[in-house]
Amino acid sequence: MNIAPQEFLKSLFEAAVASAQPAVSIPGFLPENVKGKLVVVGAGKASAAMARGVEEAYKGDLEGLVVTRYGYGVPCNKIEITEAAHPIPDSASIVAAMRMMDYLSGLGIDDTVLCLISGGGSSLLTLPAVGISLEDIQSVNNALLASGATINEMNCVRRHISKIKGGRLARAAHPARIINLLISDVPGDDPVNIASGPTVQDCTGPADALAIIDRYKMKPPLSVMSHLEMKRDEYHQQAACSLVDARIETHVIAAPQSALNAAAERCRQEGITAHILGDSIEGEAADVGVVLAGLTRQIAVHGQPFQRPCVLLSGGETTVTLKGSGRGGRNVEFLLSFAIAMQEQAGVYALAADTDGVDGIEEIAGAICGPTTLERAWSKGINPHISLSNNDGHGFFEALGDSVITGPTMTNVNDFRAILIDSGH
Repeated sequence: MNIAPQEFLKSLFEAAVASAQPAVSIPGFLPENVKGKLVVVGAGKASAAMARGVEEAYKGDLEGLVVTRYGYGVPCNKIEITEAAHPIPDSASIVAAMRMMDYLSGLGIDDTVLCLISGGGSSLLTLPAVGISLEDIQSVNNALLASGATINEMNCVRRHISKIKGGRLARAAHPARIINLLISDVPGDDPVNIASGPTVQDCTGPADALAIIDRYKMKPPLSVMSHLEMKRDEYHQQAACSLVDARIETHVIAAPQSALNAAAERCRQEGITAHILGDSIEGEAADVGVVLAGLTRQIAVHGQPFQRPCVLLSGGETTVTLKGSGRGGRNVEFLLSFAIAMQEQAGVYALAADTDGVDGIEEIAGAICGPTTLERAWSKGINPHISLSNNDGHGFFEALGDSVITGPTMTNVNDFRAILIDSGH
């Protein structure tokens, strides 16, 4: 390998992000022979870039409205791009949702809706159920983010207190044909969990949302509990998954696995064997760090189950149960836990970053660690164990100058982790 370990790991991350760019995957899924109007709508951190990809590749007439995260907008000619807050929704999120619902109402059977959805859409497209305020929604989102719930559990709760999620946007567009193009940021790539599935059917019920709230001992506002309990009683009289519409088709056009494959190919170009451990690893970030450190140490010391040099690649979405006063961030939490567990093992380097460029609520994608990480921290008077217990991975790596900062990447295929175990020479 003719490149420094840290730069090599960054090149793997860049390859993963590049593979998930909308311009790469959009063209193959655009509709043909549209009889009526083609209306483009979308939500997510990648949705504006997806909209631009549609405009560049589609040769016919179109119009549309897409909402993305503040700072993630890109110029489009025919599709209006608006921005809102993430990960906690704001009033702009509600305005965007209301406009989108109105925009799709009145479409006919010959019209086609091209729906561009990516991670972040749950916050960006917010329309509270009757009797629930924006402040209530914000409170629930804060509680979910701090609870340690998985992304699928979070989105289940979000769907059942919304008037737009869980297929409700699709109802507004009926009887128009709907084509969903999704960039997945969720383990398992289930469409209903990507941005809480505004245009796909939901097979969960209000009772599922209540069970999640109880499981994590959350205390949502009374309006939220009242709504869920009322809907639970009504739901008993309905058939699950009753909203089946043959005029809806769904395509996942980019996903964590494709990003890992791209990084593995980059490894092969450098003559290093890559092992993909999984694209949907979940659990507490700190616990995952300990587990992967154990596997890494077995390779470094004993050559099992893989020979060094090699790279371990993984994706998915871990969680952080906030207990300290730090800034959170599941990738840096994982990486700090990994570094502590590795005990400064020679020849081991790791990168963990979010492919959307934002780890938690920070405008920082993630960080890199190596054999000298802990030593350099101690020399600066930074106790790694205290930083970890305080959920302050961002502060830890920022102080060392080891943060990975990309700015908006215009895509989102979840977390990316790469561990390099070099030859040891």
